[in-house]
Amino acid sequence: MIPGLNPKQMRQAMKQMGIKQDDLPATEVIIKLKDSEIIITDPSVQRIVMQGQESFQVSGNIQEKEIDNTPDISEEDIEMVMSQANCTKEEAKAAIEICEGDLAQAIIELNDAKE
Repeated sequence: MIPGLNPKQMRQAMKQMGIKQDDLPATEVIIKLKDSEIIITDPSVQRIVMQGQESFQVSGNIQEKEIDNTPDISEEDIEMVMSQANCTKEEAKAAIEICEGDLAQAIIELNDAKE
């Protein structure tokens, strides 16, 4: 905020410069990172459009939460990898975890390891 400029004058000045700002009625903002999430509750969110570029300004109560990236591995998945790669249950499960749930890649890795 520029000192001595009331909010109405500020909006007019921004409009003259081609800047548009809207308040959004958000209830929660979640930013997903590779291994965590930033959760902003009770946010104040403004959308700012300037020179064709859209950006957001967010403030509020911030908390960070770690994400468990371990894939869900079903018994059917393990059995399929075991039958295709001719391996033990433990080997199949470990390969699926290493390949982050990609069954085809787990089978390829296990078959390549045998050669």
